Amino acid sequence: MTVDPISVSLSLASFVLAATTAWLTLLRPGTLKMVRPSLVAFLDQAGVDGPKIWFRSLIYSTSRRGNVLESMFVRVRRGETQQNFSFWVCGERGELASGCGLYVEHTGIALNHHFVLPKDGSRFDFVPGDYVIEVFASLVNSRSPLLLARIALHLTEEHAKALKNPNENVYFDWWPDSGRYNAHVVRRRPPPNELPDALAELFEQKAGRPFEQGVSAGKLDQ
Repeated sequence: MTVDPISVSLSLASFVLAATTAWLTLLRPGTLKMVRPSLVAFLDQAGVDGPKIWFRSLIYSTSRRGNVLESMFVRVRRGETQQNFSFWVCGERGELASGCGLYVEHTGIALNHHFVLPKDGSRFDFVPGDYVIEVFASLVNSRSPLLLARIALHLTEEHAKALKNPNENVYFDWWPDSGRYNAHVVRRRPPPNELPDALAELFEQKAGRPFEQGVSAGKLDQ
């Protein structure tokens, strides 16, 4: 019996192609990536739960099977000082959830992300200086957190002083032409006299920006 080498080669090539396709589409676990946030905010509300970090970004999976995101946190570095903001709240207006796990597909998911200090007595002040915000994600069955982004910001003395005002926050807009973030102060709207629910009492959202009245970890835990 004579074996046709061309037929064998074509069969092997088809098998390799099918196996590669199955690996790329069904089996490869992949990882998570995050698009650079176009807007980051430092929020500070004295007497409630202190400083907060906010941004909105697209997170996507590098594999078609997707990944399960268990939790997120940010690590704020300023000189020799570092502090983890480990209480995570995410979602859209009216659909915020604390400590929410997410299934992230390869097409991605864009959400607002809020981070506040852990409830262990930690303190942190937004003082003037250069900051590095590191965004970490913990995937299900992963032994160590995954670094999604490293964001460099500069807080001037003027902006740090504005954060001491309970009605002002500092926003950092990404300027792609200059490759840096530009900071400016945004004044919060006064709280309404009557609020429809617990989340409305804690947040206000305007045009995709952070909830202007901040996050209360204690309220969201209820």
